[in-house]
Amino acid sequence: MIDQQSFRTDVLIGFRATAAQVEELLVYNKNIFNQHKLTDTVKFPLACEPHLVAWEEYAVAAKVLGAFEVLKQRLVQLQFPIAEGISQTQAYQSATRRGIAVDGMAEATGLVLQEPEKLQLILHPSFAGTIPVLLAGNREDFVSLVQALTMRNEPQPVPTSMGACIVSGFNNWDRIRQYRQKWSSENFGNNSESSWTKEFQKLIPQKQLYQDKFIILSNGDYSNVSAKEMGLEESQWQELSLKIRLEHECTHYFTHRLFNSMRNNILDEVIADYRGIVAAIGDYRADWFLRFLGLESFPNYRQGGRLQNYLGQPPLSDGSLTILQALLKVASENLQSFHTKYTANLKDTKIQILMLMALTHLTLEELASQESHFRIQQTLDRLHCNWLRLIQMS
Repeated sequence: MIDQQSFRTDVLIGFRATAAQVEELLVYNKNIFNQHKLTDTVKFPLACEPHLVAWEEYAVAAKVLGAFEVLKQRLVQLQFPIAEGISQTQAYQSATRRGIAVDGMAEATGLVLQEPEKLQLILHPSFAGTIPVLLAGNREDFVSLVQALTMRNEPQPVPTSMGACIVSGFNNWDRIRQYRQKWSSENFGNNSESSWTKEFQKLIPQKQLYQDKFIILSNGDYSNVSAKEMGLEESQWQELSLKIRLEHECTHYFTHRLFNSMRNNILDEVIADYRGIVAAIGDYRADWFLRFLGLESFPNYRQGGRLQNYLGQPPLSDGSLTILQALLKVASENLQSFHTKYTANLKDTKIQILMLMALTHLTLEELASQESHFRIQQTLDRLHCNWLRLIQMS
């Protein structure tokens, strides 16, 4: 059987890619999911990660005080406004890098939300375990939260087509303070500042003890596509948008936990949108996916579509981007026809999990090939044989 790299090359040539475009797309579309991470029995949903304990405490307090009030006290970035250059100030760096209390810091005037009372903290159960979700009350507040928690409170632009993000590796100084309090009580008489400095150095490599993962969601139209464009009622599309957006981000969480990868790459988006659409409506719609990307009038591209958020660094050349758009159209249509053919089987939760796993084994070229059904099914069969015996459902 022809190796994957040669097969991908042949597919790209079939899409009339030049030698230079083939080389560029082979790099961009390379599958880097770590399939060797799974060796033992996997129980779904996955066990919750250590940071969830703290967020469960936040959620309890939020029921009384409101989510924003509680989180302002715990997440230090929410103590600062969105302001040009603030991340370079000594106060901000002391607070966010060293955990220094913000009391007396003139810069710590607090994050301003338009509707702070509407911010929700949700603990959402997913295949990959329960994950905290911050659901903003409006678009402006979503942008402010993204800027504060992922852009160091700098007013960097957030694309209008972006309605969610998953935050990973977030240094939570509240958890470090809790750790120190527990350590101090257990080391009474030997908890001096110098002793804590030594203990802190031991803590640093144990990232699971202080780094969090959570999702920030907006409540607007998915991919900035209106209900009218979707041919749906406003209320119906709002409900579906939230479901698609939430499951999309949970799929990134799934691939990160199982396969150690969560990239700003179009293959990740193909997989995440597949899961989001199926979770929302029970079927997969290629036309929805293409509209979300801005390719509803292929070969024409609509400026502002989500595709332009995933063009790589450095961005793909114009010629390679044209080939990529063609690959996406055919791949999504192949994925829809496969899902439709096997829709009865794909209603089983275990098979849904295996389907997500299968897609992480493939490449965009394989999904866009004439052999796509065969390659998906072959991968599913192999996983079914190797992994179904290892998958348990709680």
